[in-house]
Amino acid sequence: MTYRRLIGAALFGLAIAGVPALAPISAQAEALRVVRNGTESVLNVPMNRAVVVESDTPFAELSIANPAIADISSLSDRSIYVLGKAPGATTLTLLDASGRLITNVEVRVAPDISEFKERLRQILPSEKIEVRTANDGIVLSGTVSSAQRLQRALDLAQRYAPERVSNLMTVGGVQQVMLKVRFAEMQRSVSKSLGATFGDTFSAFASSSNDVGIAGAIASGSSMSNPMGTMSIGIKVGHVELGMLLEALETKGVVRTLAEPNLISLSGQEAKFLAGGEYPIPVSQEGGTVTVEFKPFGVELNFIPRVIDGDLINLELQAAVSSLDATNAYSDGTFTITAFKRRETSTTVELRDGESFAVAGLLQDDFQDNNTQVPWLGDIPVLGALFRSADYQRSQSELVIIVTAHLVTPTRGEALALPTDRVKPPSEKDLFLFGRVAKEKAPTRGAAGEVAKQDFSGSYGYVLD
Repeated sequence: MTYRRLIGAALFGLAIAGVPALAPISAQAEALRVVRNGTESVLNVPMNRAVVVESDTPFAELSIANPAIADISSLSDRSIYVLGKAPGATTLTLLDASGRLITNVEVRVAPDISEFKERLRQILPSEKIEVRTANDGIVLSGTVSSAQRLQRALDLAQRYAPERVSNLMTVGGVQQVMLKVRFAEMQRSVSKSLGATFGDTFSAFASSSNDVGIAGAIASGSSMSNPMGTMSIGIKVGHVELGMLLEALETKGVVRTLAEPNLISLSGQEAKFLAGGEYPIPVSQEGGTVTVEFKPFGVELNFIPRVIDGDLINLELQAAVSSLDATNAYSDGTFTITAFKRRETSTTVELRDGESFAVAGLLQDDFQDNNTQVPWLGDIPVLGALFRSADYQRSQSELVIIVTAHLVTPTRGEALALPTDRVKPPSEKDLFLFGRVAKEKAPTRGAAGEVAKQDFSGSYGYVLD
């Protein structure tokens, strides 16, 4: 009997010496260090995953405080099988054969985020995102390069913890966008007319005698009584008097319109710009009352920028240039409402820092001609021109709207120039003695400098022939 006990004790000692304490049975198991003096240790268990740990002290009894969080079972007097069931924390108690406490182990069950971390590294390898668990959710922290990548990380986390994702990430880089919008419009109109009018209004040119007389005059003024581009001829043969008025007129006109609003906004925030005014419009209400509504006009710009990835910018844009148009006014005899001439665009584009888009363009060519003649006489070759009146009108216009986006950062105030910086008020001596007024130095840089350098003589636009 004594030999059996000695042999058993020797085999037991070899077993203890051959099996390291607290070593995990599998590669995925976590080591559990049980302290003899009653101090607590922590065991982290993924939810729906199992961990097998060993104790360096044999135990006789196990108990778990909350079986709904973790389930346990003993594989031997040293091995424990722990299964995570629900997120939370509970206590695992180990007792020896005499009922004395060996140790209390805190068991923390959290969602398994090892696969999520691996997928996050595959999808966003260059982003420094830290992943933690909090109760039954996932907490993301760190700095990402763009709002789009931040949203990708959140969408991926929602697949592993729906409605339980806390976002503590920040977006780095430049997130302020300056939008430059240029409205450029050219209008050209040409009108030509050639006509002949017969009547007796030119008898004053004829002589008072019965002889044959011819008199004529070419107008050189622009008054109503002597219009520009007309020639009158009077013929009298005996008592027969004939008057003819020849009219040839050509009108040309060119209009150039340019507006260039600039506006800065933070990524994802709406910015609005209006340089103009508001026009009152009466609106009829119930009961016969009339209220006044104000309609804005001028240069308008509304946009929402979104920095998607690095220097890629998404722009949701609304831009318009409007002005009062009295030629199309409405009047009912009591009051007159002026119409508006408006050019606007509403679109969404993507472009990189410094790139431009021609987001809108319009090429319009209107032509109208009229021909009035005396029947049969107007069809006579060459001489028929004296019995015809012809005119035509042609109007051409071209409109282009170009947008340019820039990622910008603040600068020092002294580096910015104002339009008033170019104006030099006169001194009292210059004003009262020499009659000098404020001087303005022509700008040499920026958009204002480009306009100042332009020559306004000659043709403009692409459609002028």
